[in-house]
Amino acid sequence: MRTVGEIQAETRARLEAACADTAALDARLLVMHVLSIGHEVLIGYPDRLVASCDQRTILELTERRCAGEPISRIAGVREFYGRRFQITPATLDPRPDTETVVEAVLEAAGAIWPADTPLRVLDLGTGSGALLITLLAEWPQAQGVGTDFCQDALDVAQANAQAHGVASRCRFVRSDWLEEVEGRFDIIVSNPPYIRRADLDGLAVGVKDYDPRLALDGGPDGLDAYRLIAEGIGGFLSLGGFVTMEIGEDQAEQVAGIFQAVGLGMHDDLPWLRRDLAGRPRVVTLSANFIDKSAGLIKRDLETGLGKARFR
Repeated sequence: MRTVGEIQAETRARLEAACADTAALDARLLVMHVLSIGHEVLIGYPDRLVASCDQRTILELTERRCAGEPISRIAGVREFYGRRFQITPATLDPRPDTETVVEAVLEAAGAIWPADTPLRVLDLGTGSGALLITLLAEWPQAQGVGTDFCQDALDVAQANAQAHGVASRCRFVRSDWLEEVEGRFDIIVSNPPYIRRADLDGLAVGVKDYDPRLALDGGPDGLDAYRLIAEGIGGFLSLGGFVTMEIGEDQAEQVAGIFQAVGLGMHDDLPWLRRDLAGRPRVVTLSANFIDKSAGLIKRDLETGLGKARFR
């Protein structure tokens, strides 16, 4: 049998030969995943022997990585906003750029409502549930609903909600965007498909061959999902609430225009556009701008709510 150090070095060499830009990191992650060990063990015990069956598994997974499959897909998990989320072929792989949505929502909500406000969140096209679950984990007083057209994705989201201790405060609904949604929400978020159909085949292998096509294909101009969401959003957004959408880097003004056309506006106290860590336009936020700040109170539409009976 060979040692951890030897297997790691061989794995790295194979990945480097396949022109993997992150060969050293990928080798570490693959070895740790198969052996179920942490980084400290990997570094501290390089002479630990590796069973033959584990060696074969590492080799098989290395070949998958050499073919372009992302490490997150191979391991079936992705870290997002400091938490680990299960992902499957049915779900989009939530990437660091999407953490910008979380940051935008947290900032906007903090500017509008007191910290203990029991906010209601709707996540359209929830996939793994990463956005909704992260927001609920950050806001212990919040409740939420996540929708997706794919039942397999909803099952993954439910499992992630259980793993992160928020399942009692959310539910997941099979819905084509807003069709099966009930109630009103203070915050509506989404990372919808926004890639232009003609650009799909030019995406990186790790995206086009492993992310669900439905989660990528935004139609001829990349804006189909935004239009569908905007058409019915007025019936679900509370007064004073806001919508936060992830966008393609050249779509900010177009997406903002789509939601402005149905009556949403740019909130005086909130940035309507937020950039990701690379400086690219990434998130648009628009408000149902009916806020009454007199006497320090926030006017919220309480005509309909999620209802406790819907959380079980």
